[in-house]
Amino acid sequence: MIAATTVRAVNDLTARWARVAVGERGTALTAAGLWPLLALLAGPADGPARKELADALGTDAERAAGEGRALLDALAKADGVDAAVGLWNRRMLELRPDWLQSLPWDVHGELTGDAAADLEAMSAWVRRHTDGLIERMPVAADPGTLFVLASALLVRTTWRKPFREVPLRISEGPWAGREMTGLRRSGADPEQIRVHRTPAGELTVVEVTGDNGLDVRLLLGPPEMPGGEVLRHGVAALGGGYPAVSGTALGDGAGPGVRVQKVTSWDGAPQTRLTCPRFTVDAEHDLLERAGLFGLAAATDASRGHFPGISEQPLAVSSARQTVTASFGALGFRAAAVTALAMNPGSALRPQERSRLVSADFDRPFGFLAVHRESGLVLVAGWVTDPDAWQERPRRPGEIW
Repeated sequence: MIAATTVRAVNDLTARWARVAVGERGTALTAAGLWPLLALLAGPADGPARKELADALGTDAERAAGEGRALLDALAKADGVDAAVGLWNRRMLELRPDWLQSLPWDVHGELTGDAAADLEAMSAWVRRHTDGLIERMPVAADPGTLFVLASALLVRTTWRKPFREVPLRISEGPWAGREMTGLRRSGADPEQIRVHRTPAGELTVVEVTGDNGLDVRLLLGPPEMPGGEVLRHGVAALGGGYPAVSGTALGDGAGPGVRVQKVTSWDGAPQTRLTCPRFTVDAEHDLLERAGLFGLAAATDASRGHFPGISEQPLAVSSARQTVTASFGALGFRAAAVTALAMNPGSALRPQERSRLVSADFDRPFGFLAVHRESGLVLVAGWVTDPDAWQERPRRPGEIW
């Protein structure tokens, strides 16, 4: 079980990061992959770096390492989630045994100083722990690099109810004139469509349920709501932050993309229909571009060391990056992320009944949250601006799109 305080802290970092990271282009990010690494560094840090890391984490530095380990352990045990930590260091860097033994690392490798060979060794670990969805470590180990700490996160689920692939032609809005691979499904659960009343306007949230412990929530705000705000409010809505209307209480136009109409049916029971485009989003993040957000500003000062609890040798963060990929298809969802921090030295019958159909159409840029159902932890968040073009083809075994 993931502690509720950790869920709130990670989701808060997700919301703050999404608010500043989403722009004109699509993106994806995972604070769930970054937060444990920052937590593992907060305990052995000192001075301003320790305080900054604790503030960014939303927890006390004394408890941070234990909470980070607990989160990684819970993620590794969660159905549909794989999580791993890797550590590589130069032989000349003597690590404190107590800190090293406290790490939940999957691999402890050596940096040889041969940049190409070191990158390939670390990239092989990345491929192994992301099913090949990500091919290389996002940080390079140059001859001056003493230490690399990385996490890998793999998220997979199959829909309880699959979609049909259909051509999706958009006639207006940012995607006007495009023909995309649409995903459509109908059902009898109006409660999966909710409209939340946020300070920035109505937010439509549709829950797509996986067959394990994971769900994906699709988020559509008003056209004028920036993508970062859509995701921020989506995270808040997940935690019950806004009043919501759902199911048969929804009226036509109650929220963005929502329509309500009367249709012919067999038994008069309420119906729902969801239409959205298939998508894959890839993203690269240089975390030091927003070092203050992640509590890394002071830790990058190479004029001194910041982590005496890791090694007697002064260490400063020289690189911090994240690579993410996420795909939403007819049969399921999968995402992978690798987050790494490097350190350098510091110095047939005709139906007769009429029923109510509630439909949600995602026909312009929208957000998504991949959520651990039991805890409410956001595993991956993203913004979709460039869905897949229409391409009719047979689906191969094991594909989700």
